[in-house]
Amino acid sequence: MSYPTSLQMLASKALGGAERWFIRFNAALAERQVPTELAIRRGSALEKMDFGALPVHRLPYRTTWDPYSRRAAARLIRSARPDIVQTYMGRATRLIRLPYPGRPIHLVRLGGYYALGPYRHAHGWIGNTRGLCDWLIRQGLPASRIHHIYNFVDPARPLPKRSIEARRADYDIPPDAWILVTLGRLVPVKGHRHLIGAMARLPNSVGGRPVRVFIVGDGPLAAPLQRAAADTGQSGRIIWTGWQVDPGPFLQLADLVVFPSLDAETLGNVILEAWTWQRPLLTTRFRGAREIVRHGEDAWCVPCENDTALAQGIVELLGGDPLRQRLAQGGHNRVEREFGRDAIIDQYLELYRSLTGE
Repeated sequence: MSYPTSLQMLASKALGGAERWFIRFNAALAERQVPTELAIRRGSALEKMDFGALPVHRLPYRTTWDPYSRRAAARLIRSARPDIVQTYMGRATRLIRLPYPGRPIHLVRLGGYYALGPYRHAHGWIGNTRGLCDWLIRQGLPASRIHHIYNFVDPARPLPKRSIEARRADYDIPPDAWILVTLGRLVPVKGHRHLIGAMARLPNSVGGRPVRVFIVGDGPLAAPLQRAAADTGQSGRIIWTGWQVDPGPFLQLADLVVFPSLDAETLGNVILEAWTWQRPLLTTRFRGAREIVRHGEDAWCVPCENDTALAQGIVELLGGDPLRQRLAQGGHNRVEREFGRDAIIDQYLELYRSLTGE
C-alpha cells in the first residue's frame, strides 16, 4: 500500500510532552513504512534521540521570523517534495508559508489552547481533543479544515521482575512502601505543587505502609518545587528522577499514578500511559480529563488545585485493593478500544489520503 509522503517539523530545544509525542508518532509512521522525513532544531535535545532509519534534517530554527531559518526550511521542502508538511508548536509553524490551496499541504498538530496568530496561515489543524477542536472553531478557524484525532502512547513493555526490584533498591525504597508516580514537565500547568501539598497532608503511613512519590520529569520549576518539598518536610518521601526517555519502569513500579494537573491541561498523556500500563489513576478534573475519563470506572477524579482533596483521594485508593483493580482494568479496556497506536495512526493516514486524494 502506498502512502502520502510527509515532512514532520519541530523546532523545540528541550524535551517535553510535544517532543515525546513527536518521537512516538514518527516511530509509528516508520513502523508502517510511511515515507517520512524529520526536521528538528540543530543542537536540540531531539538530536540525541534515536529515530532509526528516518531521514533527519537539522535546521537552525533560530527565531520565528529569522529569514535564514525560513529560507532553510523552504529549501528543505523544495528538496524533499512531501505531500504533507506537518508542524508542531509556534516556531516551526511560523517559518512555513505555503500557498493555499496547493501542495504540499500544511497541517499543524495542536496539543494546547495557544494564541492562534502563529497558526492561522496553515491549511488545516489537528486537535488532540474534541474540546480543543470546538474551541478552534469558536476562534474563527473553518470547521471543514479542523480534524480531531486523539493521542496514543507506546505499548507497555514490562521489564523482568528482578530488574524492577533492582530499580526499587537503587532508589532505596522500603520493600513495603506504596509507590506513587507522576509524569510530566515541571511547569505550572502540571500542578506538581499540589501533589507536594497533598503529601504534606498525608500521614506518615497509609494502611501501615510508608508512601514514596516518584516525580518523573524536568523543567523550569524543578528548583522551586524541590524547595517546596523541603519546606513542607516532604523531601524524604519524594524522589526526583529528572527527564526519562522511557518512563515505563517507573509506571511498572507504581501502585498508583497521580496526575494533579490544572484545568488548563488539554489532554494529558499520563492518563493514557497509566491505562496502558494497567495502573490505577488518580487525576484532577481538568478539561482533558473531563472529556475522556469516567470517574469510578477508569479513574478516580478530584477537583483541581485542591491539596486536601488530592490527599483524600490518595488515602481512598491506597485503602481499597478492589477499587484500584477495577480502575486499572477499566482504564486498560478504554485504551485498548479507543486509544491504541494502530487505531490512531490509521486516522492520521486516512486524513493524509483524504487531503491528498491518494
